[in-house]
Amino acid sequence: MEKYVVRNIERPKQKILDEYKGLGVSTIYEAQGKIGIMDPQLKPILPNTRICGPAVTAVCYAGDNLMIHAAIEVCKPGDILVITTIGECLAGMIGELIVSALKKRGVQGIIIDSAIRDTAEIREMGFPIWTRAIYSQGTTKTKGGWVNAPTVCGGVKVHPGDLIVADDDGVVVVPKKDIQSSLELSKKRVLKEAATKEKIARGELSLDFYNLRPVLEKEKVVYYENEDELHHALKQALK
Repeated sequence: MEKYVVRNIERPKQKILDEYKGLGVSTIYEAQGKIGIMDPQLKPILPNTRICGPAVTAVCYAGDNLMIHAAIEVCKPGDILVITTIGECLAGMIGELIVSALKKRGVQGIIIDSAIRDTAEIREMGFPIWTRAIYSQGTTKTKGGWVNAPTVCGGVKVHPGDLIVADDDGVVVVPKKDIQSSLELSKKRVLKEAATKEKIARGELSLDFYNLRPVLEKEKVVYYENEDELHHALKQALK
């Protein structure tokens, strides 16, 4: 298969990105039909951080970060670099120097289905990364791969220019073709959750406004007034 770098990709318009910035990963994931969420092992190194932007993809061979260096050149301000490997890899594919270069290019953050190193220095830089592991093992720079090719990261397919949203809850992918529809569905979910919060504030019970009592009844869940009543019922059942 031909190895390549695509210099220019179609990115979402800034107006759309601005509207997504107030939406959390869980909201978007639920709104788009419980799809697009990456493996929970991809964890943020910086808490209380959210990023939202188009994906630039770097597909590397395990233990070799040549294509990450190639990706730096094509990244634009606001991009999110999504790094994957062919073959399982927990080597430290990126460190302080690569992050410095990406930060200089205006990249928002990194999603990497591998490992990073120089973590303390990267945290001091305030650069958001979602990673599978932290490991000091080094890499080579000898194997060609792909930049801006379709890939799979954290179990989710990612195309160049797809929208990536990441926060403390994880990482979600919104395909380019679904960006507008997912935005509208996410907004509706926010309004619905706001109405639910109002019900909670009024003291209403979720069992009632979600109509869950019939479900409990169907599942034959029995209520007892106290532990004595429960113990009595258990004794009767054993006779």
